[in-house]
Amino acid sequence: MNEQITGALFKQMILHGAAVITAHKQSINDLNVFPVPDGDTGTNMSMTIGTAVTELRKTAPSTVDQAASTTASALLRGARGNSGVILSLLFRGISKGLKGLESANAATFAASMQEGVSAAYKAVMKPAEGTVLTVSRLAAKRAVEVAAEEKNVEKVLEEAIREGYDALAQTIEMNPVLKKAGVVDAGGKGYLLILEGMLAEMRGEPMPASSEEPVEEKHKADFNALSAEEITFAFDTVFIVRKSAPDVSLEPFRTYLNSIGDSLVIGEDDEAFKVHVHTNIPGSALNEAQKYGTLELAKIENMRTQADDLAAGRTAQSTDDLDAVEAELESAPEEDAHMIAAPEKQYGFLAVCAGDGLAAVFQDLGADGVVSGGQTMNPSTESILAGINKIPAETVFVLPNNGNIIMAAQQCSALTEKNVVVIPSKTVPQGITAMMNVDFEAPDAASITAAMTEALSSVTTAQITYAARDSDFDGFDIKEGDYLALEEGKLFGTDGSLDTLLRRLAEDAVKRESSFISLYFGEDVSEEDAQKAGKLFEDVCPDAEVAILSGGQPVYYYIISME
Repeated sequence: MNEQITGALFKQMILHGAAVITAHKQSINDLNVFPVPDGDTGTNMSMTIGTAVTELRKTAPSTVDQAASTTASALLRGARGNSGVILSLLFRGISKGLKGLESANAATFAASMQEGVSAAYKAVMKPAEGTVLTVSRLAAKRAVEVAAEEKNVEKVLEEAIREGYDALAQTIEMNPVLKKAGVVDAGGKGYLLILEGMLAEMRGEPMPASSEEPVEEKHKADFNALSAEEITFAFDTVFIVRKSAPDVSLEPFRTYLNSIGDSLVIGEDDEAFKVHVHTNIPGSALNEAQKYGTLELAKIENMRTQADDLAAGRTAQSTDDLDAVEAELESAPEEDAHMIAAPEKQYGFLAVCAGDGLAAVFQDLGADGVVSGGQTMNPSTESILAGINKIPAETVFVLPNNGNIIMAAQQCSALTEKNVVVIPSKTVPQGITAMMNVDFEAPDAASITAAMTEALSSVTTAQITYAARDSDFDGFDIKEGDYLALEEGKLFGTDGSLDTLLRRLAEDAVKRESSFISLYFGEDVSEEDAQKAGKLFEDVCPDAEVAILSGGQPVYYYIISME
C-alpha cells in the first residue's frame, strides 16, 4: 500500500503515464472531433507529456515538489494544441498543490488534482462541459472525497479514474459536437489514460510496449457528420511569450483575445505564458501579445484545411511515423543551431522541402541550404535555425514551402544574429517560383523580398495523394486506396484511376490559361509513368510548356505547378 508519493515515484509515474498514452495515441486520434476533426488529440497529448519525460530523465528529483515542478515547466513549453495546453494546466495546478512538499499523501495529492482543475478552468475563457474539463473536475472531486477517509494513495487515484470514466461516458450526451459524431471526448480519454499509467506505476506494473492498440470501428468519430464550413474561426493559434514582468496582468489580453476568437486557453507561470486561441486574425493576436513580453515560439494551423484533409482520409498516412520523423529532424546536436557561420556575402537562401529531387531544384536555383521537412513532417524552429546559422550570409531568406512551417521559421529571427526574412510560401511550387524571381544583384533586401513575395500568387499548386480510409466528403464518395487530387489545398477530385485525375487537372490548367506546367513526381512513381503523365499534359495543354522532374517527395505522387 502506498501512503506517500516521493519525488522519485512521481517521476516514474509521469514516465509510465506518457508510455500509456503514447501506446494509445492513435485510438485517441480516432476519437477526436473537437473543435474540428483534425485527428491529433492523441498525438498532441503524447508529445506534450513527452517533453516532461525528456526533462525528468535528466534529473533525479529528491522531492515531489521538484518532480512536479519539472513536469509542469516542461509541459508549458511543450504543449501542442488545445488538449496539450489543458493537460499542461492540469499539471501546473498539481505542481502548485505540491509546492514545498518532500512527499505527497492521499489528501495532499487529491488536493493537488483539485488545484489542477482550478487552474484549467481559470485559464479557459469559456469552459465547455463535456470535455476534459468535466472529466478532470469530477475525477478530482471523487479523489478529495475518498482521501478524506482513505490514506492509500493508490485507492484515491483508482476511485478518481473510475469516476472519470463515468464522466467520460456522459460527455457524448453533454457535448452536441460529440453526440453528432458518436464518440466520447478525446481529451478526457487521454487524461484518464495518463492517470491509469500513473496508477499502474504505483502498483509496480510494467510499462506498455509502444505498439498501438487498435480502436474498434464503432468508437471512431464519424467525420462525415462534420465539415470545414462549421468552423467559425479558421486558425488554431498557439504561442509562448516570456513575460516582461512576473506580475504583469494578462486580463486585458484575455479580453482582447476573446473578442477576436474562441476556445481561448492561457497557461502561465512567473516567467512565461502560453496561449491557445482560435481566430481568423492570428497575426493580430501575436502583435497584441508582444505588449506583455517577448514572443518566443508560435504555431498556426488552418483548421478548415485540416478538416478537409482528414475527411478526405489523409492524416492517417503520417501519424504512425510522426515521432520517428521528428526525432530524425532533430537528431543533430543541439549546439549546431547556435554555431553561426561568419558572413561571406550579403544574401543567402534556405528552403524547406522533402525529397532529394526537390532539394536539388532549390539548390540549382541558388538556395544555399535545404532543411528536410514538409507536409506530415514539420521541422522544428531549432532545425530551421540550424540551417539559417550555417549559411554564411548577413541576411538569410527562408522559404518554408508549407503553411504549417511559416511560423516556426519566423521565430528564428529573434534567435540568431543574422537578419532573417521569411517568404510566406505555402507550397513547394510557390517556393520554386519565388527563387526563380530572385535578383541576386538587387541593391537591398526589401526589393528581393517584394519580388519573391509577389511571385507567390502567380502559381497554382496541385497535388495527388491517396485516401487512407473510406469517407463521404463534400459530395465525394471516397474509397480507401482511391487517388485524391488537391488544388490550392482544397479537395479537387477523387478517382480509382490516377490518369483520370491527371487529365482533369490538365483540363483545369487549360481553363487557367497556364503557360508553364511542371510535374514533380514522387518517390513512388517510376520515370516511365511520369513521362506518360507529362505526355498527357502536353496533349491536353498544347499551348503550355510542360516539364517533368523527379522530386522524390514522399506522401504525394505528383506535385504540379501551373503558372
